[in-house]
Amino acid sequence: MTTAPNTYTAMLAQARTIAVVGLSDKPDRSSYGVTEYMKQHYEIIPVNPQLDSWQGITAYPSLLTIPKEKRVDIVNIFRKASDCPDVVKDAIAIGAKGIWLQQGIISPEAEQLAQAASIPFVMDACIAVLHRQMK
Repeated sequence: MTTAPNTYTAMLAQARTIAVVGLSDKPDRSSYGVTEYMKQHYEIIPVNPQLDSWQGITAYPSLLTIPKEKRVDIVNIFRKASDCPDVVKDAIAIGAKGIWLQQGIISPEAEQLAQAASIPFVMDACIAVLHRQMK
């Protein structure tokens, strides 16, 4: 993980809504399990062009299609590293307050984009694991 603990704890403490890009409807996928846990603590906005909904929650094909009245605090990304810069650009465009690349996802380009926009950024760390550690 490349981010100081105070960055991720502040992000998680202040957040109310997490948009999950690449959320799967397959229970054996890490995005499903992680998001199922986070759903107990935050409002979840599923983002996947192949889903209409996830656990009864309306899914959106991209961050840019989320209605403007839905404030996105953290964009949690479950996509391959090469997709992350474009997702970060969309996160910046919608005014996300933080960006989180899940464990195993490393994108220096995405990190640079977030830093240039002064958006807190976490890379290569599981949001659920760190959330559990905060408690």
